[in-house]
Amino acid sequence: MSHRPANLSEKLSTFSEYWSPKIVSHYNDNDVMVVKVKGAFQWHQHDDTDDFFLVLKGTLRIEMRDGDVTLQPGELFVVPKGVEHRPVAEEEVHLLLIEPKGLPNTGDEATAATKVAI
Repeated sequence: MSHRPANLSEKLSTFSEYWSPKIVSHYNDNDVMVVKVKGAFQWHQHDDTDDFFLVLKGTLRIEMRDGDVTLQPGELFVVPKGVEHRPVAEEEVHLLLIEPKGLPNTGDEATAATKVAI
């Protein structure tokens, strides 16, 4: 394990693809990831865990069946477990995500994006 800080801007500069989370660190049994997003992700829910979003750059709208939440840089939102949601970014957005290790980011292995360590 490295004893160096993870520079999030530096990590984000190493890739350009959207909706492809990159693991930058681990926290207990969680993956700490950065991701670039643009457009709309699919509707999904996590039955056993909350979903953590922290906006680093851009504006993210999280659509939920009972209303939307809009996040600006420096704002975070946790979607409670079992709540169906869909992240939407009109322009490129950079996010910090925290998810349990091995958890599919859609709650379903068949539709999940692959997490890669960088």
